This record gives sequence, C-alpha cells and structure tokens, in this order.
Amino acid sequence: MIALAAVGLLLNVYILTEAFEALVLPRRVTHPYRFTRLYYQAAWRVWRIAARVFRVPRHQQTVLSIFGPLSLLVLFALWAIGLIFGFGVMHHAIAPRPAVFWESVYLSGTTFTTLGYGDVTPTTPTARVLSVVEAATGFGYFAVVIAYLPVLHQTFSRREAFIALLDARAGSPPAAGRMLLRTPPTVEGHRTLGAFLAEAERWAAEVLEGHLSFPVVGYYRSQHDNQSWLAALACVLDSCALVLTVVEGADRNQARLTFAMARHTVVDLGLVLRRPPQAPAEERLPESRLGDLLTALKTAGVKIRDDASTRSKLLELRGLYEPFIAGLATYFRIVVPVVWPTDEHPDNWQTSAWMRRADPLHALEATRDDDHFD
Repeated sequence: MIALAAVGLLLNVYILTEAFEALVLPRRVTHPYRFTRLYYQAAWRVWRIAARVFRVPRHQQTVLSIFGPLSLLVLFALWAIGLIFGFGVMHHAIAPRPAVFWESVYLSGTTFTTLGYGDVTPTTPTARVLSVVEAATGFGYFAVVIAYLPVLHQTFSRREAFIALLDARAGSPPAAGRMLLRTPPTVEGHRTLGAFLAEAERWAAEVLEGHLSFPVVGYYRSQHDNQSWLAALACVLDSCALVLTVVEGADRNQARLTFAMARHTVVDLGLVLRRPPQAPAEERLPESRLGDLLTALKTAGVKIRDDASTRSKLLELRGLYEPFIAGLATYFRIVVPVVWPTDEHPDNWQTSAWMRRADPLHALEATRDDDHFD
C-alpha cells in the first residue's frame, strides 16, 4: 500500500509541476519530458490532419482557429482528472479496509471539486488530513486556472491590436511593399515610417515574451483569415530589410533595432517549438517583382537605391529570417504573404457584409487636400 500511495503522490507532484510551469512560471521550460509539450505536439498534428477534410481554405482556417481555445480547456480537464485520479489512488492506499477502487476515486472527485456530498467520507485521521489537502489543492487549482484566462486573453488582445493597425498601412494580408507606399519614410520632414517601426519593435518584443510565457497563444488565430501574427512579423522584417538596403530617407537606426527584435522573435519561437529553418515554399520577392516595387516607390516620390550591391544586401538580410518564418508557417499552417503582391484585394476595413463595396480608400484620399481637414 505504501508503494501505491507513492505512485499517487508522484502523479500529483508531476501534474502540479506541469501546471505551475505552464500557468505560473514566467520562464521557458526546456526539459524534454513535459506532458504539455507532448500533448500539444500530438494534438496539433491530429488537428491539422483533420482540418484537411475540409476542401475550402476558409473552412480549414475556421477549424484550425478552434484548436487554441479548445486545446486549453481540454488540457485543464486532463490535469484535473489526473489530480483526482492521483488523490484517489492515495485514498485507496490508506483505506482502513478493502474498498472498491472507484469509490476512492469518487471520494477524491467530490473532495477535489469541493462538492462534498457526504455519501462517501474519510474515516481515519490520515484520510481526513489527505481530504483537507486535496480540497485546498483543488481550490487553488481552479483559482489559478480562472486567473490565467484573463491574462491569456490580454496577451492575445495586445498582439492583435498591432495586427489591426497593419490593415490600413500594409493591406490585407500585410505586405511590405504596400507599407512603404502607404506609410512613406518622410512626410513634410516627419519620419512617419520610423515612428511606426518603433511601435513594431515594442510589439515584436511583446509577441516574443507573450508566446514564450504562454505558448498556446501561438495557436490563437486572428479575427480575419488574411491576417496573422506571423504574417505581421514577416511584413515588419521585410519593411526593415527594404529600408536598410534600397530605400533612402528613412530612420535606418530604428529599422536596425526593429529588425533585430523581430528576427530574435521568429528565431526564439522556432527554437521553442523545435521547428528548424527551411526553404520558403515560393520566392517571396523575385527580381522582376523587386524591380516593379522599386519603380512604384520611385513614382510615389520615395528615394531609392538600385544597384547590384544593395540587391545583394537585401537578399542577405532576407536570408536571416525567411527560413525561420517558413518553418513556423509550415507548423502553424499559416500562409505568409509575398513582399510585393501581384494582385490587389480590398483591405478588411474597406469591405462590409451590410452594404455594397465601394472604394472608401479613394474617398479617403480625396480628403487630404480639403481645407477643413487641415
């Protein structure tokens, strides 16, 4: 019986350690035999395969978006079941007489959830002490779980706020080419792009910290299928790479800082998820499209540099982050947009299900020269 009690105790200690590391400890845990890591690896693999049943990409994205919240609830339930079972084993081990094992598990369940029906009760001092410890453990467990959910959603909301800002600046999905055209490096002496890149630097740091502390946030999808945190990171990195090479007039010092922070984010997240870098599925900025982008920027009044050296440097910078983004995109089943898309679609803010789509962007552009907007 002592050995049986030890098995139940070890199971409880293991589960409580897992819950502490996942919910309370604000630090990356690296030891390999974590139930939480194995659970998410296996569950996500199965979920991705199940999503392939739906042929329509939009339906696949809807199914994939359910995984994050649902997997978290299932994980909480598995931890609770494991604790109830562990305490049930301990109750059965210290029972004064031969008892039905499932009665001990039932006693454990009513104690852990603080139901306390009273039809099965502990009869010895040791069993009563164990019941008090289990009730306190159950109360603390549910308190931590309840407190964890708002923190998780706050982390998700902060991540999504910046992604929403990219809609008007970089399009849907976000593309660095649109970013540079819609948010030029300088406007009447003001470094508008530099200010936005400074905000992007802080956002990348928040994404890194939030996804390391709460890895499940990575499985949470954005509100729209054509937006994602990974696409936003790619857009930020692409914009910084262009500013550091072919675009003149922007705050290059801020671009370097933002590039370093955003690259640090994608590299660390790849290490945590054990996703090695891989070659992108497609060339995100072919030479022909780069030429078209530079022509469009020049036409818009943006100063550019176009020579073999700058193009080579741009390709080198892209090689520092694109393989890591490709690895994460394959794992999360996220489509990463190209740097300068060939087709144009209306942004999310331009569309509505309640009215026929017009061209609000054209109307908005017309307000720039109106006197009453000065």
